Amino acid sequence: MRDKVLGVLLGLAAGALMMTSCAKAPLKKTQTQVTGAKSVKIVFIPKNTGNPYFDSLINGFKKASEEQGCEFSTVAPATAEATSQLPFIKEQMQRGVNVLAICPNSPDALNQVFKEARSKGIIVLTVNADLPGNEEYRDACVLPMDFNLTGRSQVELMGSLIDYKGKIALLSATTDAPDQNFWIKGMKEALKEPKYQGMKLAEIAYGNDDPQKSLTECEALLTKYPDLRGIIAPTTVAIAAAAQCVETAKKAPTVQVTGLGTPNQMRRFIKNGTVTAFALWSPYDEGYLSAYLAVGLATKKIEPEPGGLFSVPRLGERKFAEKNVVVTGPPVVFTKQNIEEYHF
Repeated sequence: MRDKVLGVLLGLAAGALMMTSCAKAPLKKTQTQVTGAKSVKIVFIPKNTGNPYFDSLINGFKKASEEQGCEFSTVAPATAEATSQLPFIKEQMQRGVNVLAICPNSPDALNQVFKEARSKGIIVLTVNADLPGNEEYRDACVLPMDFNLTGRSQVELMGSLIDYKGKIALLSATTDAPDQNFWIKGMKEALKEPKYQGMKLAEIAYGNDDPQKSLTECEALLTKYPDLRGIIAPTTVAIAAAAQCVETAKKAPTVQVTGLGTPNQMRRFIKNGTVTAFALWSPYDEGYLSAYLAVGLATKKIEPEPGGLFSVPRLGERKFAEKNVVVTGPPVVFTKQNIEEYHF
């Protein structure tokens, strides 16, 4: 089992570094005169409050902002509904921010307000989730890894845990979440391949990135499918809820739980054997990179162009890929053997 998981880890690290060149999106003049990093105002709007993943990402933003001497703030709605971020965006536009960094809750519900922001010279930077099919409404995007590989890598990790046989279920965030929906599409495509013919997707459940609802949805899956072999939860809230659910039901290791989670929230479940392996990139590094890119865009020291490169302290060179997407780095597969090396 350990060899399989390590094999998946090496595959993910290699695949996540594959990127293609991009088309350039026009950048606007900044709303207020930007003379250097110290005059840049950045706001980050995550999906919602209460998600530990975004706490780490925000800390990365803060550190990089301190290093550059720019102003950083963060606000967020209580829920991850499609339009819940709308009033926060408008408020920040009125406040006169130079860069609106956001993890959008919908691929299209916020397009008009993004258009308005850019018309005022505000840089719109999507972080951790993009606007599939609507990329023209933002200037650039920072993703934690190559999202074209995320869905497939999650199926491969689950397959390695259940010997590629049995029913599996997905426990996602909201029905509108663009990142999760893109990954789920990739999972469905991967499951059509001969390698995964022994695995069957029984159901996709949605916990709305709410701990209690995610727990309830997981309990329903265990009741509905007594022969369920695994649950993939591609959201930090859902994977913790699924682990708690399986632990309480005493279903481990009969039901394998994997997905995307932070080491701190999943440490107990890894140590007590409820969860064998799960994956994640570094949200701290993602926020750190995003802050440096935000300042570079606002001061025009960085401009997206096909194959364009820019440097980030500590992280090194990064490259603009297709549609002005920048990938932070490859994910890590966390197991009992390595989880104590990570604390976020």
